[in-house]
Amino acid sequence: MQKLMIDLETKSDIDIAKSGVYRYADSPYFDILLFAYSVDDAPVQVVDLASGEQLPEEIMNALTDDRIQKHAFNASFERICLSVWLHRNYPECFVSYGSPEDACGNYLSPNAWRCTMVAAAYLGLPLSLAGVGAVLQLQQQKMSEGKALIRHFCIPYDHVNGVPQFHAPTDAPEKWNIFRAYNQRDVETEQAIEQKIARFPVPEFVWQEYVLDQSINDRGIQLDLQLVQQAIRMDTLTKDKLLHQLKDLTNLDNPNSVQQMKQWLAEHGLELESLGKKEVQEQLKTAPPDLQVVLLLRQQASKSSVKKYQAMQNAVCSDGRARGMFQFYGANRTGREAGRIIQLQNLPQNHLPDLEDARELVKSGDLEAVELLYEDVPNTLSQLIRTAFVPKPGYKFLVADFSAIEARVIAWLAGEEWRMKAFANGEDIYCASASKMFGVPVVKHGENGHLRQKGKISELACGFGGSVGAMKAMGADSLGLSDTELKQIVTDWREASPHITEFWWAVDRAVKKAVKEKTATKTHGLLFSYEAGFLFIRLPSGRRLAYAKPYIGKNKFGGESVTYMGINAQKKWDRLESYGPKFVENCVQGIARDLLMYSMQTLSQYFIVGHIHDEMIIECPKDTKLDEICQQMARTPDWAKGLLLRADGYECSFYKKD
Repeated sequence: MQKLMIDLETKSDIDIAKSGVYRYADSPYFDILLFAYSVDDAPVQVVDLASGEQLPEEIMNALTDDRIQKHAFNASFERICLSVWLHRNYPECFVSYGSPEDACGNYLSPNAWRCTMVAAAYLGLPLSLAGVGAVLQLQQQKMSEGKALIRHFCIPYDHVNGVPQFHAPTDAPEKWNIFRAYNQRDVETEQAIEQKIARFPVPEFVWQEYVLDQSINDRGIQLDLQLVQQAIRMDTLTKDKLLHQLKDLTNLDNPNSVQQMKQWLAEHGLELESLGKKEVQEQLKTAPPDLQVVLLLRQQASKSSVKKYQAMQNAVCSDGRARGMFQFYGANRTGREAGRIIQLQNLPQNHLPDLEDARELVKSGDLEAVELLYEDVPNTLSQLIRTAFVPKPGYKFLVADFSAIEARVIAWLAGEEWRMKAFANGEDIYCASASKMFGVPVVKHGENGHLRQKGKISELACGFGGSVGAMKAMGADSLGLSDTELKQIVTDWREASPHITEFWWAVDRAVKKAVKEKTATKTHGLLFSYEAGFLFIRLPSGRRLAYAKPYIGKNKFGGESVTYMGINAQKKWDRLESYGPKFVENCVQGIARDLLMYSMQTLSQYFIVGHIHDEMIIECPKDTKLDEICQQMARTPDWAKGLLLRADGYECSFYKKD
C-alpha cells in the first residue's frame, strides 16, 4: 500500500461551523460513524463503524504509518477526527508527534497527509468538494442528499438530562443506506478530482509548508478564559443597559433595527443612507446634541467586534487552547492563509495607554469600575480582544513582523532603485516617497513632516494602480483635499515611481501575450504561461499562481481586458476581470506570503502559535532573544537575492499591538 484515500462521517454535539474541527472532536460525544476508503485507487470500501464493523488491520496500521500517504478533501478534518478516535479507542496504536513541551502531541503527524482541497486551491479552484466537482464537470458529483442526512444522523435531535441524543442506523435503515452511499461517493468524487488535476501537481515544498501550517493549527494558542468570560458578561450587561437607554430616548421597539433607527432619525431631521461607522462618525460632528447622544449610544450598542470573545469560548479545547485558526491556501489567488473561527486576521487594534490595568479590571469582573474609568465599555472590551491570547505559564510571546514587506517586494521586482536605496539606508518609506513626490526633504515629526501622511496614503493606495477611489479608501478624506488634488498626488506618485508603473504594464502585456498566443513569456523575474486552460504565473520561489479559463475580452471602457474564472465577492464561481496592476498585486502578495512561509520554516524549532498577515507570534521560554528572531526573519531565501528585508518585534505577556 502506498496511498490511502479517506472520507469520514462523524457525529458530535458541537457545531463545527462555529467551533472548528478541534473543538468538535474534543467533545466526549464525538464519534466516527462511517469510514470510506480506497487503497491505491482501488474501488471504494465503506466500514460501518456505527453498526459494529471494524477497520481492517492493514487500514489501522496505515493510519499511523508515515510511509503511506493519506489523502482526503480538507484532510485536516479526517486527520484530527482520526487522531481523537484512535487516542480514545486504540491508545496502544496511537503515535503522536512533537516534543513534550509542544502542544501537538495528541494528533497524528501531518507529514504523511495530502489534502485534495489544497491541490484544487493551488489551481485557483473552489474550496468545497461540491464546488470543485461542479467546476471540473465530474461524472461522480457529491450527492445533494448529504446535508439532510448529516442533520439526521450527525447532529443531536434532543438532549435528555444534558446528554445529546442521536439517531441510530436502525432508526431509519433506508436513510442509513443512502448515507453509506453518500460516504462512498465522496471518496469517488475525491478520486475523480485528483485524476483531473494530476497533471498539475502541488510542488513538494508547498506540501512541506502545509505540514508546518498543520502543526501550528495543532499547537493552537492559549486563551485567558477568565478574561473571555468576564468580557462576555460585561458586554451582555452593557448592551442591555444601552438598549434600555435607547428605548427610553426613542420609544422604539427595537433600537438595534437599522430600519427603525433610520426612520426615527429622519423624523427628527437627520436623513442617513446608512448607519455605518464612517457615516455616523461624520454626522456626530454636526448633529444636534440630542441626536448625537442617540447616535453614540447606538454605535456602542451595535459594536460587533466583541463577538470574538464568544468565538473564543466556542473554539477553546479542554486544555484551554484554541486550535484551527488558519486555513492553508485559504486565499487561493495568492496562496495566503485565511483566518477561521476567531479570525485573527482582523482583530481590533488596541490604543489604551493603560492596557494592562484595563485588562486586569475586566478580569476582576468589576463592571462599575470599568464604567467609571472607561466611558465606552464596548470599545474597551474590543481593544482587549488581542490580550485574551496568552502564552502558557513560564513562557512569553515574541511578536515579530516584516517592515513594509509589500513595498520592498514591488521595488525589488520593478527595479525601483531609489526605493531600494531608501530601504538599504533604513529610511522611513513614507517620508522617502513624499520627498520624491514633492521634491523637498520630509522628516517624520520634523522638516515638512506634514507631507508624510500624503506619502503614506499614496504608498498604500497607489502601488497596485489605485487612483482617487483607492486614496479615499485608505483615508485620504482626512487630508481635506479635493478630488483634483488627490488626482495630482496619484500622478506625482506614478511619476516618482516610473519603474513600478512600467512593471504594471509589462505584466499586463505578458499576461495578454500568454493568453492570446497560448505560449510562455517572461518579464521582471516572473514567468507567464498558458497550459490546458489555465494561465500560470511562476513566482521567483517556484510556486505558481493559477487562473482558470482565461479569456481576452473587452472592459467597460471598450479596451482589451483579461478575465478568468474564480470566486467572486459573493463566494460564487464567476468570471472575474483583471489587468496588469491587479496581477502585480497578486504576485507581490504571493511573494510576501512565500517570504513569511520561508521565515516560519527557518524558525520552526520555536513554537509558532499564530501569524497575522506578515507577522508571527512565537510562544517561547523567557530567555529567548528577540534579536535572534528578527535577524532570522530578515534573511532572504536564495531565490530572492537583492531583496532587502527587515523585521521588527517586541515581547509581551499577552498578545497586543505594540
